[in-house]
Amino acid sequence: MMSCKEAVRLMSEGMDRELAGGERFALRLHTLLCVGCHNYRQQLTFLRQACQQQVAADDATPPLAPPPA
Repeated sequence: MMSCKEAVRLMSEGMDRELAGGERFALRLHTLLCVGCHNYRQQLTFLRQACQQQVAADDATPPLAPPPA
């Protein structure tokens, strides 16, 4: 079975690239058996979504007008 250290590395890499089939399977199996890594993955996903939403909100907000001179 994969170690938690390896699982965390794959979770991080999985945010930036498509994991290979064997990597996905091993990570899925590990997170089914390891509550700590399961929770970590949920937190990582939540943080990524929150950051993406903040960036989208920042992009949608018009810039402030400069103060009058």
